[in-house]
Amino acid sequence: MASAAATARPIDEVARDLGISPQHVIRYGDDKAKIRLAALDTGRAPGRLILVSAITPTGAGEGKTTTSIGLAQGLAQLGERVCLALREPSLGPTFGMKGGATGGGRAVL
Repeated sequence: MASAAATARPIDEVARDLGISPQHVIRYGDDKAKIRLAALDTGRAPGRLILVSAITPTGAGEGKTTTSIGLAQGLAQLGERVCLALREPSLGPTFGMKGGATGGGRAVL
């Protein structure tokens, strides 16, 4: 399973790579953080947002997570700076089960 082989990067390192000052990072452990709203006042041009959403989920899954990851990877390949935030990523891999909240097992990341 690919997710078992992955290792999380420290959130401070991720924030630094995104150009977010440490004073704007509110850490919750080593791998989670909130970013203060003041981080937007950088003087840089505002970023662009692509929102992948749905009104109601389906039992078989709609592929929102897969689509979001694909968009982020594609934009990164084009040289764009990308930050992907999955609000409620699939929980199946967390519990070591395929098809349990992972789009019905139809998508493997």
